[in-house]
Amino acid sequence: MSKERARRRAAREAEAARERAARERTVARRARRRALVRRLTPSLRRRRTGRLPRHSRGERTAIVMLTLLALVLIWSLVDDVALRIALVVLLLLVLPAIVVIALDRRT
Repeated sequence: MSKERARRRAAREAEAARERAARERTVARRARRRALVRRLTPSLRRRRTGRLPRHSRGERTAIVMLTLLALVLIWSLVDDVALRIALVVLLLLVLPAIVVIALDRRT
């Protein structure tokens, strides 16, 4: 009877060892995959450096929406095509100065 129990215990331990080894292989594979993904994806900088990220997302959205509104108004209210194009070019040239004057925080 004790030999039979010892044989069953050995079979259970062997099965548990197989399951543990399979689990360890799965965990190691996931860790390698995560490390590869971390290495391949560019890291996002959280610091606000450079020129573009100076404004918040809401401010950038407002800039774009107001510019599009001005373009729509130009194209709907002005009849002459040459004048339309000239006003659009003028708007795009003056837009950075307007943004700096309106939203500059260096005061």
